[in-house]
Amino acid sequence: MSAALALGNALGVPPLAMAELLPVIEAVMVAKLNEQMDHSHG
Repeated sequence: MSAALALGNALGVPPLAMAELLPVIEAVMVAKLNEQMDHSHG
């Protein structure tokens, strides 16, 4: 979490905006990771 906030800070994104965006970003990241794992094992 702190790494994501630090990245947002480095990019000039306010911490409150990052806190709002993180759950959405995490959901997409997990979905894509699962998709890649399914392709590599299937």
